[in-house]
Amino acid sequence: MSLLSVGTIAFDSVETPSGKRDDAIGGSVSYLGTAASYFSDVQMVSVIGEDFPEEIIDFFQTRKIDTSGIRRLPGKTFRWTGRYGDNLNEAQTLETQLNVLNEFDPTVPESYRDTEYVVLGNIEPGLQRAVVEQLKNPKVVMCDTMNFWIEGSKESLIQTLKHIDVLCINEGEARQLSGEHNIVKAVKAVRKMGPQSVIVKRGEYGALVYAFDEWFSAPALPLETIVDPTGAGDSFAGGLMGYLASIKQGLTPDTLRQGIIWGSVMASFNVEDFSLDRLKSLKDDEIQNRYKMFQDLARC
Repeated sequence: MSLLSVGTIAFDSVETPSGKRDDAIGGSVSYLGTAASYFSDVQMVSVIGEDFPEEIIDFFQTRKIDTSGIRRLPGKTFRWTGRYGDNLNEAQTLETQLNVLNEFDPTVPESYRDTEYVVLGNIEPGLQRAVVEQLKNPKVVMCDTMNFWIEGSKESLIQTLKHIDVLCINEGEARQLSGEHNIVKAVKAVRKMGPQSVIVKRGEYGALVYAFDEWFSAPALPLETIVDPTGAGDSFAGGLMGYLASIKQGLTPDTLRQGIIWGSVMASFNVEDFSLDRLKSLKDDEIQNRYKMFQDLARC
């Protein structure tokens, strides 16, 4: 079973307390696809410029990722520059260069349109909705969003949420979208906008989930080494949705809980190095062993 992933591919320049990396490979779909590829085949839809290295596309293909949905356009690839201070849960954006992302019109290849599992990275809500409208019969659609879209495209986002099964946001975004300060009230208000499940990302504190009229709290693994949190949320989404695509059982309380733990596993690896470096070097036994660590952490 394949997972359709739609979003950005970027060059990131990132500074954290652990160091600095310039022109690293980033973007939501890069992390989503790489993390998900350890569980299922992946189809990518994105846009890159003339400056994007072909060897990265080659790497994606070695990870069972179909890259025929990636368009290379004249111009430069999307670039993001950011800095993390002592609070690694929050990045300070220093510069954003949209470049070819300005022309991103996510056309889903015909061969992808019957894909049942879909994850939409953090792009303009109208583009997310346009992707869903091109699909034949999706079983589970997950999307991410951010404060920029909540502030500037709220009505469009609300329309998109009517087509979404799983929404992944952080606490501040949940409050901003709902207008409620209390996080329980905020999540329930967002749930009424359409998503069957709402996942609240809480960084080093794990994730809070409201789905099927039940609450579920997933722990975060205490880590000695956190180098770069960029892409952790996308790696989480990739692990979660890659797992769901691999088992082909749809969205149930049990499959969602299991998927959230697998997503947390992939996010915990992602933060151990810059860019895709840790995800690229992963071995299957490392993933299995870390899953057992999460099980032990959550066991009563």
